[in-house]
Amino acid sequence: MILNHIWGLYAHPIEEWKTIDQRHESLRFSLSHILLVALIPCLAAYYASAHIGWSIGARESIFMTSQSAVLMAVFMYVGLIAGVLALSYLIHWMAKTFGAAPTFTQSIELAAYTATPVLMSGVAALYPELWFVAMVFLAGVAYSVYLLYSGVPILMHIPEERGFIYASSVVTAGLILMVVLMAGTVIAWTNGFIPTFVG
Repeated sequence: MILNHIWGLYAHPIEEWKTIDQRHESLRFSLSHILLVALIPCLAAYYASAHIGWSIGARESIFMTSQSAVLMAVFMYVGLIAGVLALSYLIHWMAKTFGAAPTFTQSIELAAYTATPVLMSGVAALYPELWFVAMVFLAGVAYSVYLLYSGVPILMHIPEERGFIYASSVVTAGLILMVVLMAGTVIAWTNGFIPTFVG
């Protein structure tokens, strides 16, 4: 089953990283995992935007038109996939600096399984209160960072001390990618891709 590592990453992450390292599924398997998990925040955001409405403070709920919500969900999906693939590339590119020699498939595995809690936190959009979504997202980011720090030494076959510095570099790269995605969204919105709201 494509999503068979998700439970293990939450229940017993160290053992699950070891299982992932022993099995090393194919590139197609890792890509399928991220393609499926990335659907969660996109579908939740679409449904919340078009059918539930976002609540920001004491104002009335804000709704998007269905067409606009679909378009935003598609752009979000493409952005998330591109972000994970870019992170995979950076993991692979930085590896030699830290004495690791992973295959690109191993780099995608690390990026895909590390990103899973952040992506799954997108289900919080089904309760579209900004404070709630932000809290769940921060919890997802925190757990993803933990998974990264625990997974790097195992998947990259390097000592924990070097793994800590490597993981810190990946976290920094991930934060930069997040800023780039946000900046891209702002640029798109200011150049005519503004969503249409029901009003």
